Amino acid sequence: MKAIHQSGSEAKASTPARHLVATAMIGAALIGYQIHPTPEARIRLECLTTMAHCLGDLNASDAAVVAELLAKPLLPRSTTSVSLV
Repeated sequence: MKAIHQSGSEAKASTPARHLVATAMIGAALIGYQIHPTPEARIRLECLTTMAHCLGDLNASDAAVVAELLAKPLLPRSTTSVSLV
């Protein structure tokens, strides 16, 4: 992606803010864990959250939200199919 900055006419690459990338990755890991609550998915979510918090890309209140969700037991998914009609 190229963007023209006011400091010059030269096109420079623009990247999304690091905290937005961290939030997107944690959100994807959280959805993945809720859909398939495997130990691996939980570890991935915990590691991403811890790393982002340590790097300053995730504030304490957002990290607490993830911790609160991880503290709640997930109900096993039913194997029966449900009609959406």
